Amino acid sequence: MSLLVAQQIHHSYGGTQALCDVSLEIEPGEWHALCGENGAGKSTLIKIISGVEPPDQGNVTLEGNPLPMGRVHAVEEAGVVAVHQEPVVFPHLNAIDNVFVGREPGRLGGLWLDRDSMAHGARQVMHQLGEDLPLEQPVGELSLAQRQMVSIARALLNDCRILILDEPTASLSARETQSLFRAIKQLQARGVGILYVSHRLEEIFQMADRVTVLRDGRMVGTHSIASIQRSDLIQMMVGRPLDASSAARPLPREEQAPTLLEVQGLSRAGVFDHIDFTIQSGEILGLSGLVGAGRTEIARAIFGLDSMDTGSITLDGQPMPEGFQIHDAMDRGMALVPEDRQHQGLILPESVEDNLTLPSLKAFSKLLGLDRDSRGKAARRLIQRMGIKTAKPSSSAQSLSGGNQQKIVLGKWVYRQPRLFLLDEPTRGVDVGAKEEVHRMIRTLARSGSAILLISSDMPEILQLSDRILVLCQGRIRGEVTGSQATAEQLLEWALPPERPDAA
Repeated sequence: MSLLVAQQIHHSYGGTQALCDVSLEIEPGEWHALCGENGAGKSTLIKIISGVEPPDQGNVTLEGNPLPMGRVHAVEEAGVVAVHQEPVVFPHLNAIDNVFVGREPGRLGGLWLDRDSMAHGARQVMHQLGEDLPLEQPVGELSLAQRQMVSIARALLNDCRILILDEPTASLSARETQSLFRAIKQLQARGVGILYVSHRLEEIFQMADRVTVLRDGRMVGTHSIASIQRSDLIQMMVGRPLDASSAARPLPREEQAPTLLEVQGLSRAGVFDHIDFTIQSGEILGLSGLVGAGRTEIARAIFGLDSMDTGSITLDGQPMPEGFQIHDAMDRGMALVPEDRQHQGLILPESVEDNLTLPSLKAFSKLLGLDRDSRGKAARRLIQRMGIKTAKPSSSAQSLSGGNQQKIVLGKWVYRQPRLFLLDEPTRGVDVGAKEEVHRMIRTLARSGSAILLISSDMPEILQLSDRILVLCQGRIRGEVTGSQATAEQLLEWALPPERPDAA
């Protein structure tokens, strides 16, 4: 008997049908992948199975017993636990409290919490994941990848029968990803079924037993991994073959282009140390390395979000003033696409139009307020140019799929025509079709003369897009290589901390 069965699921949001007659089965100990473009219905199906919302039609059973639809806590108690794409944590609580939230062990009949037991349990599950996090630190102060590991740890601590993972490795390093895979294998050996959503197809073919594909809210099919080719899976997802150029290495470019950005001696105690590099006009400079190596912090310092202890930043031959702020960076032609789009890149309750035009409000200002007509026209042009799928410009950003949200985060800067783009994980959680579009946009921006600093944990992305690649290790530049000569093996070797001479 199948462990979990979802039968003939239908669900709509207003007049938009998100799922139509979708069925899915997971066997005990099976790693079952769920694939499809952003907006295909994957997140909706996960929400229904995990009890976030009930379906309009259909049912879900676990070991033959109906699950209580639309009741998250009851579904978790039944044995179905989900880790969603955006980490669901309480930022003001520490990692221990987040791991045990809702099921804290007590002493003397629950008069107070057994904090020793909680700390021990949290350390154990983090050790299982190969992580050494500051457990007493508020989770809101941790990196996105660390917050994701806390969410995963909470799920692993549950005695679950089905574990749902939605893009769990999107912000994890290769080392963290392999630690997670080892933990999942242990769960499989205990008969736990895994429903796994990922746009990283190499993970699907490496780890999954079967794959189910959704497109436009409908079932395309379920296949064993051994019976399907990568190209066939992609075509099932997008309904068309992808442009072969999306996998091409960087194109030749003008070597004597003027230097647009120069960073010298950039240092911040305990984060990064003596960072030196330049980016030419029209160049894509990849910044690779493990999570926590300092990549994001360097981008934030260049944009004026974080302070630096020493160093200088020169843009278009003009030094940035000491203690410059974000508005100075924007006025000088910088743009930042942050890795955490939902908390740092978007105002989710606001409309697509508001988000797209937010950095450019001065351009639409007039004596008595905003020129809403010209702002609306600009937003509609950006929606068309970026290929954003939305019912209307006034739709809230939070109603869009992750891929379309990411297009907004990138598109809101395009109107300003920046000279320097700082792109931090620009395709995190984006499906293969949308990733192809974003890659094309990045190349177009570079060809137009913009300089691009590309931070990515996606090794193929770094290799495909970068003209040059810098590798960070523990806050220092460990190596540099041209994009045409780079290999994944070399980048990983530089990214890993060197062994200590006394290590045995």
